[in-house]
Amino acid sequence: MRAPLIGATVIAVLVSATPAAAAPRPDTSAADRLSWSARHLGRQALPERDGWAAEGTGTTGGSAATPERTRVVHDRAELVDALGGDNAGNAADATPKLIYVDGAVDGFTGPEGTPLSCADLADPAYQLDAYLAAYDPAVWGRVAPAGPLEEARVRSVANQTRQTQINVGPNTTIVGLHGARLTGLTLMIDRASNVIVRNLTFVDARDCFPAWSPTDGDTGNWNSQYDQISVRRSEHVWVDHNTFTDGDNPDSAQPSYFGRPYQVHDGSLDVTHTASFVTASWNRFTGRDKLMLIGSSNTVGPDVGRLKVTLHHNLFDGDLQRLPRVRFGQVDVYNNLYRLGGDGFQYALGVGVQSAIYAQNNFFSLDAGVDPADLLYDWGGTTLTERGSWVRQGAGPARPVDLLAAYNAAHEPDLGADAGWTPTLRRDPVLPAALLPLLVGPLAGADRLPL
Repeated sequence: MRAPLIGATVIAVLVSATPAAAAPRPDTSAADRLSWSARHLGRQALPERDGWAAEGTGTTGGSAATPERTRVVHDRAELVDALGGDNAGNAADATPKLIYVDGAVDGFTGPEGTPLSCADLADPAYQLDAYLAAYDPAVWGRVAPAGPLEEARVRSVANQTRQTQINVGPNTTIVGLHGARLTGLTLMIDRASNVIVRNLTFVDARDCFPAWSPTDGDTGNWNSQYDQISVRRSEHVWVDHNTFTDGDNPDSAQPSYFGRPYQVHDGSLDVTHTASFVTASWNRFTGRDKLMLIGSSNTVGPDVGRLKVTLHHNLFDGDLQRLPRVRFGQVDVYNNLYRLGGDGFQYALGVGVQSAIYAQNNFFSLDAGVDPADLLYDWGGTTLTERGSWVRQGAGPARPVDLLAAYNAAHEPDLGADAGWTPTLRRDPVLPAALLPLLVGPLAGADRLPL
């Protein structure tokens, strides 16, 4: 009886919703020379009941864009222009806009299309060698860096932010055509509700000027600034069928300074600063460290009652932590596929302050050395709902595992078993976890949608 259900689910994923608005009448523009399937995909809204982003008014993105605001872009300058023309002010442009990305858009590209390096963005007074010599804990001590070199680093960060942080305004859909890539940049969705991002590969949103934080942990840490997608102070955001990777610049290849890895990457998809009503579906997160942070800090304040996020049918492949890490939010995590293990793996689900994770029917394929008890991590939370999980360790058979019971048997204090809510915004029936390797593995990520 399950086979028809799987077929119907796959068809629903590939066809999805009825377009929220009719495609523009044919003319000679690049957008109107796209295939019917690409134009149809661009006009799609989030289906009803498809996670928290379907709450209330739902998420339609730029489905109502006029022909004048329907664009095909090939580089950074064209992307900024399609979003409104002025990167500093584009976040306030609420006109519906539909943008197709064709080819590779590199954030490290100058106005004339010339490639930029980190050295091109550095303040003249900043040099990494000088920074390392000045703030070595053996010389500087365990206090926050201050003075001219730190000020120069901060100015360098401001230069990079103007270059590689692309501001997205409300009522926007960004869709990648086959093979589309966004390299070395951040899509910043800040105070910009009703946004859809689909079918893009995000590569290496690197920070040229990481900050040394000597009081972060027992021995200090390097911290970077740039996520691949950052959702802040926004509602109704749908992130679907994208791939997130560090490409040929993985964290494992970075040097160590002051005995800590020189961290040049931050999150893949962070939802912070009171954002809410976000659905992330059918994405592929590959070989990344800090993946998804939901909630800005442990401070009780505006985030309470916000940060409502749904994660379904995503593939977490070789990632190390924050899958996701949650504070405060009601976060629905169901029918996701995890392939985890190897050097540096820390945990999957981070249970943070006042978090309310509802984890149902997820599949975990683990290296032989990963204990299911370590898939959860207590970041100051007290409870979560977890049910229907399946685990395969090494070459062993897949089997149902009560992850919460395994965690509580190995750690103190125990986590409670009731997150205090039950999800209602789910478009399709929840599938048995045992089926997810057959479904999510082949279909999650960019270039799986019909175009």
